[in-house]
Amino acid sequence: MRMRRFATEFAITPETHILDVGGLPDYWQALPVQPRVTLLNMPRAESELPAGERWVAGDGKCLPFADRSFDIVFSNSVIEHVGDATSQRQFAREVARVGRGYWIQTPNRRFPVEQHLLTPFIHWLPQRCQRALVPHCTVWGALAPASPDRRRFYFDHYLAEIRLLDSRELQSLFPGARLIRERFLGLTKSLIAMRPVG
Repeated sequence: MRMRRFATEFAITPETHILDVGGLPDYWQALPVQPRVTLLNMPRAESELPAGERWVAGDGKCLPFADRSFDIVFSNSVIEHVGDATSQRQFAREVARVGRGYWIQTPNRRFPVEQHLLTPFIHWLPQRCQRALVPHCTVWGALAPASPDRRRFYFDHYLAEIRLLDSRELQSLFPGARLIRERFLGLTKSLIAMRPVG
């Protein structure tokens, strides 16, 4: 649904040049038309990529491309992972610099279920309460088939680096964007900052 809307909003063709910050190739298989996609991800992601994919190791806060190098910069659930408010501003500036248009999606902090941990209300608690609860009582922790080291890494990353945004904060990071609200049961589950190619 999200990818179909993305393709419609931007009138994607095989000639559309897209930078996917933080993505993997399987996400693009949902489109009926395959654009020219360059994936930018952390070096550890290389092992997950099929041979022949256009892939660049890099950091979304300092993109290794010239201004307006891409028709569209696309990012799905990445901006909340880059760190504090200053890091998020750097990410937003780089997106706007490198792309003629952009599509930046993030989970909504105001949605009652925290989407990384799949757990209701935990993200609304004070940080000290989250630190006590996250390693022991989340839906993700109960369901995910992960090793103890992987679980610890995931929980530490969540507690130290994930900074969820609401609509006001996302709009302030992308002041020229149109804000799209994805809803679930009438509540805004995810937010998208979209700037058409111009």
